Amino acid sequence: MDKLHMQQCKPCRGDEPALTQDEIELFLEQVPAWKLYQAQEGPRITRGFSFDDFSQALSFTDRVGQLAEQQGHHPRITTEWGKVEVSWWTHKISGLHTNDFIMASRTDKLYDEFSGAAS
Repeated sequence: MDKLHMQQCKPCRGDEPALTQDEIELFLEQVPAWKLYQAQEGPRITRGFSFDDFSQALSFTDRVGQLAEQQGHHPRITTEWGKVEVSWWTHKISGLHTNDFIMASRTDKLYDEFSGAAS
């Protein structure tokens, strides 16, 4: 799991079980900046990202959106001045799936690339 962002996302058909709490904790070790959040609809993983201005935040939002479209797996994204919050979960199972952690890792990688390019 040390290269989580390189793993392949698999389509979730909705008949797969959500990850157990033990599995979630193991995956969270691979994406330590992400926090587990218990929403009414089920658990999610969430992370906030900081930027110098709204334009950078919006550009990052667009990149995350493009990644989501490519993978067919879509997060909740909140964009405001200097901040973006991304939440991943799998709607079809009202819980967390391996794909959510893969996408969280890929989001981290996008942020690292974005931050490096902005310097």
